[in-house]
Amino acid sequence: MDKFKSFFLEQPIWAFLIAITVFFSLFAPNFFDIQNFENILIQASTLGIIALGMTLVMINGNIDLSVGAILAFCAVVMVDAQSWPIFAQLGDWAILGAFFMAILAGMALGGLNGFLVWKTGVNAFIVTLGAMIGIRGLVFVYTQEQSLFAMNFLFSDIGMSSVPLGPLAVPTIAILFLVLVALVHLLLTRTVHGRNTFAVGGNPEAAVNAGIRVGPHMFVNYLILGGLTGLAGVTLSSQMGAATPNLGRDYELWVITGVVLGGTKLAGGYGSILRSFAGILSIAILRNGMNMMQVQAFYVYVILGGILIAVLILDKQLSSRKVRLSEQV
Repeated sequence: MDKFKSFFLEQPIWAFLIAITVFFSLFAPNFFDIQNFENILIQASTLGIIALGMTLVMINGNIDLSVGAILAFCAVVMVDAQSWPIFAQLGDWAILGAFFMAILAGMALGGLNGFLVWKTGVNAFIVTLGAMIGIRGLVFVYTQEQSLFAMNFLFSDIGMSSVPLGPLAVPTIAILFLVLVALVHLLLTRTVHGRNTFAVGGNPEAAVNAGIRVGPHMFVNYLILGGLTGLAGVTLSSQMGAATPNLGRDYELWVITGVVLGGTKLAGGYGSILRSFAGILSIAILRNGMNMMQVQAFYVYVILGGILIAVLILDKQLSSRKVRLSEQV
């Protein structure tokens, strides 16, 4: 019993996830329907794919506010590139060519953010805020403020496909997300790059003294985040069979909220992929459950905002308590 108590005290996001699941199972009609669980998995997966890269960047002590705009740009490239002359003649294989172009676009934009943070020394919040505005404007210029539609129906079929698993048809995107959770978790916990990520976020000066190339390291994590955001743009546009200039609006807020709920510190040096997974899943369940209870959309923002502020205050109090205890020892 003590083990469970200590586990939930150290990782409260899991207790929160269980609590809201029990709450909505009691008060939200049809919450436990198989189709509803499929919807929750789909909602969590797109945000979750971005959150994996955001966790790495935030453990580094940085942030990226431009992921929603990058997602929109990559989604537009994914849809539009299928009709480019170089790919159009390839038939269904044009989807693969467009896929690589979208991922490269995401990595290029993410890498640009990382490069600017590294070389200019400007705070990542300011750099990526400017990038968010600029890239979103670029999306509107690219699309001429129009939605783009994929002409190949196979593209939509892939996005909406699922794999039968007993009574549950698990969406392909959810399987992709779970595989990426495992891979990025291993990257963070079992590799030198992962250890350096914590070191750079915890104490950049000590990391430099230890021989870690802090700038290039942060640049790589922004590349990873950009690539994962591009992948999220691909999956989202595939589900819709289209891309719109406003795609991904507020995604940066949802993603950062999920990562912070999972316990990753804004100051850097502390975080977990598995807890970010739980944080994103919590947001998906909250949004889904409140929607099933017919709670109006703007109340969802109010409730989640209140939860996020409460989590940050609690984290601050716990951190201060630990500091006081360590000073007494």
